[in-house]
Amino acid sequence: MFDHITQSVPYQHIQLPYPLHLDIKRLDLIHPQISGNKFFKLKYNLLAAQQREFSRVLTFGGAYSNHIAATAYAAHLFGLKSIGIIRGEELAEKPLNPTLAKAQSLGMHLHFVSRTEYRLRGDANYLQQLHNQFPETFIIPEGGSNQLAVQGCQEILSQSDLQNYDVICCAVGTGGTISGLIQRSAPHQKVLGFSALKGDFLKQEIQQWTKKQNWSLTDAYCCGGYAKTSPELFTFIQNFEEQYTVPLEPIYTGKMMFGLFDLIKNNYFPEGTRILAIHSGGLQADIRNKLSY
Repeated sequence: MFDHITQSVPYQHIQLPYPLHLDIKRLDLIHPQISGNKFFKLKYNLLAAQQREFSRVLTFGGAYSNHIAATAYAAHLFGLKSIGIIRGEELAEKPLNPTLAKAQSLGMHLHFVSRTEYRLRGDANYLQQLHNQFPETFIIPEGGSNQLAVQGCQEILSQSDLQNYDVICCAVGTGGTISGLIQRSAPHQKVLGFSALKGDFLKQEIQQWTKKQNWSLTDAYCCGGYAKTSPELFTFIQNFEEQYTVPLEPIYTGKMMFGLFDLIKNNYFPEGTRILAIHSGGLQADIRNKLSY
C-alpha cells in the first residue's frame, strides 16, 4: 500500500544568486491526503497496529492538525477505526472546521478535551486511562513522533540524497522527522532543523532518538512560537510562491524556507554547498486561510 508512493518523489531546483546549489524534495506531492512527512511517520505505526491486531488507532491534535487529518485517512485505508483526542472542549459546541469535518467523514471519532487534560497526553497514567476507556486501541503520540515514526522518516532520504548533498534542511515540530533524517544521513552531511516552537526542549526530544552529532537546531525563525507569524514571514511566503511556484504554509515550511534564505543571504554556507530542503507538506487550505495575511 505504501511502497509505490516513495518511488518517485519529485525534486525542484531553486536558482539562487549565490554560488550554492539548492533543491527542494517535494514530499507535499506524494499523496493527496497523506502527504509530506505524515506519510513516513504513520507508515510503521499503522503497520504495527495491523500486525498486533488492534482494531483502532488513537492520536492527538489541535483543531487544524495535519496529523489528525492524515491519520484519519490512513487508518481508513488500513481498515482501522480511529479516535482523535482534540484539544479544546469548547470545539464540541461549534460547527466542525474543514479539517475535523473531513476526519469525521473518514470515520474518526472526535473526542474533545480541555486544554488542561490535553497537556497530560504524554503522561503514563493518562495513557493507561485512555487504554481503559478505548480498549484494543493502538496509541500514536501527538504529531506521530515515536521510534516507529523515526524509522519511517529515515526513508525520506534516498541513497542518491546521501551522495548528492552536503546539508539537509527540514522544519521541526515534534522532532520525529529530523531524527529520522539524522539517523539516515551520511557522515559528511549536516542536518539543519528550523524549529516551529520557541525553546531548547526539542533538542532533548531529538537526543532520545539519535546519538549522532551531525545536526543543529535553531528557533531564530519561529516568529515567537508555534503558529505565530510576522508580516515579514508572509511577505516572504508570497514572494517565494510567486517566484518558484512552490506553496508554503506559515507554521512549518514557510519558516524553514524563510530561515534558510536568511542564512544563505548572510553567507552561512561555504561556497559550493549542496543543500536539500525537505518540503514536509502541511498545506491544508483551511490552515492557510486561517493564518493568511
